[in-house]
Amino acid sequence: MKRKRRSSTIALFLSASMLVLPVVPAAAAAPDTDIEVNGHEIDFTSKLPLIEKGITYAPQGDLLKALNATFVQSDKSGTITVLVDNEQITVNAKTKIVNGTTYVPVRVVSEQIGYKVEWDPATRTIILTTGGKGFLWEVSNRDNTVYLVGSMHIADDSFYPLDPSYEIAFEDSEYLGVEIDLTQAQDETMQKMMLDLGMYQDGTTLKDHISSETYEQLGEILVENGLEKDALDGYKPWVVEITMSQLKSMEAGYQGEIGIDLHFLQKAIERKMPIIELETYQSQLELLSGFSGELQETNLKSVLDNFHLVDDSVDQMAEMWKLGDEEALLEITDSMKTNEEYYKGMLVDRNLKMADKIEGYLTAEDEADYFIVVGAAHYAGEDGIVKLLQDRGYTVTRK
Repeated sequence: MKRKRRSSTIALFLSASMLVLPVVPAAAAAPDTDIEVNGHEIDFTSKLPLIEKGITYAPQGDLLKALNATFVQSDKSGTITVLVDNEQITVNAKTKIVNGTTYVPVRVVSEQIGYKVEWDPATRTIILTTGGKGFLWEVSNRDNTVYLVGSMHIADDSFYPLDPSYEIAFEDSEYLGVEIDLTQAQDETMQKMMLDLGMYQDGTTLKDHISSETYEQLGEILVENGLEKDALDGYKPWVVEITMSQLKSMEAGYQGEIGIDLHFLQKAIERKMPIIELETYQSQLELLSGFSGELQETNLKSVLDNFHLVDDSVDQMAEMWKLGDEEALLEITDSMKTNEEYYKGMLVDRNLKMADKIEGYLTAEDEADYFIVVGAAHYAGEDGIVKLLQDRGYTVTRK
């Protein structure tokens, strides 16, 4: 199908002096200025960067090569078109020619291709970085393409900006697909459903349903965090497990509000892009509340036992996501197999239903591209969505 492309605009977190260097004569060589891309210094082949009116320019060919971009064309206004991951991006940056070499402004070009730009005054280094590589696959059938994004539901600022391939794929898509639309989670009906399924309705409390050891351990941690030891007595173990996990993750600096799901949900809302759900709020609540009492307490006990170590485990998971480490992701999904009930409910059954829906998008009569964001664990392993689609004859390519 015909692709539509808009210029990629990525928010920058700027330091006060970023690239606003002391003014030197026009087109003067930048004094000992280095440029690093994801920790690797650019080795300029012949011409060095220049500074003009406080703006740093670099030779177009060397800079684009370091940014994994290929020059396509330029127009009379100086605007250039580049190729990134086989997609064309128009960069609104005026070029200049000095002694036969074409130069481009480092900050503007890097930003619009999708890099975060910072300035280290101590080493006089311009630092260009992408945030997280994460997990992104592409699968096509006829004129329909589905981009598969493996999400981490909580994140911090270090995840962003994402690798440019995400923004390119998102701009290429007509629909955003998610597990559930988290922006609707505060709906009154959904809140009532949560209370009905997550709270005891028979006059009993949490203390009546878990061991005294687990209950005491929970109470101690709640008190440590400024809460009453019976603050969660009305809730079932699965709700308490989620609550305690979120509590520690927030203390470690990770938030659901800037997780990968919500990042793209917010972008879709701004763009007035249709949002489709692969699951429902009710189906997820019924899954969690339907686990056996024994499994619910086991999971809660695990969170409590590791409560003071969660910082490390969440950091490790975040690093896994940012590196796009598929082997480490597989280790996480395989570790869930130690409890058959949990693994089957959380992954196997849900993966099959999601794969069915994704295949429906691939075979739909109306030509469209879909950007699907679900938890990264759903894609890995023999029971993962990637393998399920491959087994059905589709070619799934890691981006």
